[in-house]
Amino acid sequence: MAAAASGGGGAGSLPLLPLLLLLRLLPAAPAGMLQPRDTPSRERRELGGLWSFRADLSPGRDAGFAQRWYRRPLRQTGPVIDMPVPASFNDITQDPSLENYIGWVWYDKEVLLPLRWLQGDPAPRVVLRFGSAHYYSIVWVNGVQVVEHEGGHLPFEADISSVVQGSPGALCRITVALNNTLTPHTLPPGSIQYMTDKTRYPKNYFVQNIKFDFFNYAGIHRPVVLYTTPAAYIDDITVTTTSSESVAMVQYQVSVVGSTAYSLSLSLRDQEGKEVATGDGPVGELKVLNPNLWWPYLMHENPGYLYSLEVKMQAQVAGALLEDIYTLPVGIRTVHVTSTQFLINGRPFYFHGVNKHEDADIRGKGLDWPLIVKDFNLLRWLGANSFRTSHYPYAEEIMDLCDAYGIVVIDESPGVGIKLPESFGNKSLQHHLAVMEELIRRDKNRPSVVMWSVANEPASELPPAAHYFKTVIAHTKALDPSRPVTFVTDANYALDHGAPYVDVICVNSYFSWYHDPGHLEVIPLQLTAQFENWYKTYQKPIIQSEYGADSVPGLHSDPPMMFTEEYQTAMLREYHSVFDKKRKEYVIGELIWNFADFMTSQGTTRVLGNKKGIFTRQRQPKAAAFVLRDRYWKIANESSCLPPVVTSHSLFL
Repeated sequence: MAAAASGGGGAGSLPLLPLLLLLRLLPAAPAGMLQPRDTPSRERRELGGLWSFRADLSPGRDAGFAQRWYRRPLRQTGPVIDMPVPASFNDITQDPSLENYIGWVWYDKEVLLPLRWLQGDPAPRVVLRFGSAHYYSIVWVNGVQVVEHEGGHLPFEADISSVVQGSPGALCRITVALNNTLTPHTLPPGSIQYMTDKTRYPKNYFVQNIKFDFFNYAGIHRPVVLYTTPAAYIDDITVTTTSSESVAMVQYQVSVVGSTAYSLSLSLRDQEGKEVATGDGPVGELKVLNPNLWWPYLMHENPGYLYSLEVKMQAQVAGALLEDIYTLPVGIRTVHVTSTQFLINGRPFYFHGVNKHEDADIRGKGLDWPLIVKDFNLLRWLGANSFRTSHYPYAEEIMDLCDAYGIVVIDESPGVGIKLPESFGNKSLQHHLAVMEELIRRDKNRPSVVMWSVANEPASELPPAAHYFKTVIAHTKALDPSRPVTFVTDANYALDHGAPYVDVICVNSYFSWYHDPGHLEVIPLQLTAQFENWYKTYQKPIIQSEYGADSVPGLHSDPPMMFTEEYQTAMLREYHSVFDKKRKEYVIGELIWNFADFMTSQGTTRVLGNKKGIFTRQRQPKAAAFVLRDRYWKIANESSCLPPVVTSHSLFL
C-alpha cells in the first residue's frame, strides 16, 4: 500500500508512531467489559453519525501531537471534513491519498450530556466505549486523555465520570487520534519499507507491507457509545453450562466494583418470561429442569434458544442504597471433541459453512445493519450452519445474531499474516496473549462460539512457532477451558510446529488454483492425501477451513477455464466428492472461501479485490452459490431430525 512521503526516521524505521511508548501511561483496562445494554439502572447513547475528521498530512505525521489538537475543537486546528462513524475512512472521499493513507488521523465530536448523568450523590458512572477502531487509538475527553488501545477489532472503554462531572456545563468533546500503521509486532503484523532509490521514488517515500490478502481498512469501525452505571456496578459475568436431556446446570461468576458491601440475586427466565431458576451470591449454579437447549441452525426446529439471566446488585455507597441490573442472554449447550467428531449437545455436528469478511462498498469495514441482516438471510438461504470470523473478531452486533439464529462460530483472533521470524518473538507473543484475553473477555458467554482460532496461516513451519503456539494455545485454554482451540494452517503436515497443540486440525488448501493452476484432475488425489496425512499424524478431526477459486461474475467458458463461473463450480464439485468420502470418517467440516468478494490491496493477481466469493461484493449470487446451496441443504436433510426441505433456486428465507 503506497503512502505519501513522510519524514521522521531512517530506512526501515517506524515513522508514524513516535509517541506510543511515551503515551503508555494509563492503567490497564478492568477485568470486565460487559456489552452496553439499556436496563432499569443503565442508560445508553450511541454517537454514530458525522464526526469532524482530519488526516495529519505533516511531513512527520506528528503535527497533531506537537500542536495539541486535542486541546480544542478539531475544526479550530485547520481544515476538517465530515466523516461517518462507524465506517472506514478510505473510500469515503475522492482523494486517492486518503484511500491509501498511512499514519495518524483525527476525529472529534461534541455532545451534550443529560444533567442527570452529572448529578447525584454519588453521581452515576459515565463510560465512553468504542466497539473497535483500527489500529492504535488515543482518546481525549474535553482535552483530558482517558484511554489508549492497541488493536483494530475489539472494544475498549474509559470511565470518564471525573472528567465530565468536573467540567463546566454538560458539553462533552471527544477527540480520537487513530493510527493504522502495522509493525512486525502488531496483530495483524506488517512492516514499513522505505524506498531509498532517489531516481525512482520521492524523498522519504515508504509503503506499508502486509502479508494478508484483504484491504487494510482503517477508521472507527463500530459504534461509539456513552453509557452509565451506578457508582457501584456489576463489572463482569461469566457463564458456563452443562446439560442432559432432563436437567441443565448454569454455572455463574459475577464480579462487582465500587463496593464491598453488596448483595446479588439472579433470575433465569425462558423466552416466555417464566422464571425457571434463581440464585444469589457472586458464585454459584442454577438448576434448570427440562431445559431448552441451544441448537445450531438446521439441527433443531427451534435453533438459537436463549434464556435471559437477570443479575441484580444492591450496595451501600456513601450512605446511599444503589441498585444495578444487567441482563445477559444465555444459551445452554455443550461442546466436546473426539478423535473423529465434533459434538454439540452430545450429537455430531458437521460444519457446512463459509468464511467471511467485514467488507462492503464505500463503508469498508464499518458496521452496517442492512448489510448484516442481508448476510444472515443469505447464510440461511444457503443452508450454512456456521462461519469462521476470518481473520479477526467480528462486531458484537453480528455475534448477537449468531447467538439468536443458531449460527455456529469459530471465533478467530487477528493473528493473520504472521510470517516474519521477528513476529514470533516475545514482544509479539505478549501482545497476542493480551489480544486473546480481550477476545475471550468479550465473547466467553456466547453459545454460538464453539471454538477459538488463535491464528490464520502463520509460518508455523518455523522452529519458533512451536513455543509461540504452545504458549498462546495454553493461555487460551487457561482463560476458557470450556472450548476447544485451533489455528488455521497451510503448512506441510510434517513440518507444522503448532499442530500438536490444537484440538481440531483446520487446514487451508487451493489445489488447482495456487497449485497446479487449471488442472482440476489433480484435486481428488492431492486432497485425499492431505486428509490422510494429517489424520495419520495427529489423530484429530479435520476441518477444510478454506478452499475455492476466483470467478469473475458473468465470465463463462466450456470446458471450464480459470476465473470463470464454470471453473469455480467445477472446483467445488471436485472437493465435495472427497469431502463426502472423508466426512464419514474424520472430516468434520467444510468452509468455503469466500462468502462474498472483498477488497484487497492492489496487485497483479487482484482485479478490484479477491473474487473467490460465491456472492459478489454486492451480495448477488454466482453459479457457485446454487451449487453450494444444493449441497448444504442435502447435508442438512441427511443429518437433521427435521422434515426434509426441498430446495430450488427460489428464495427460501
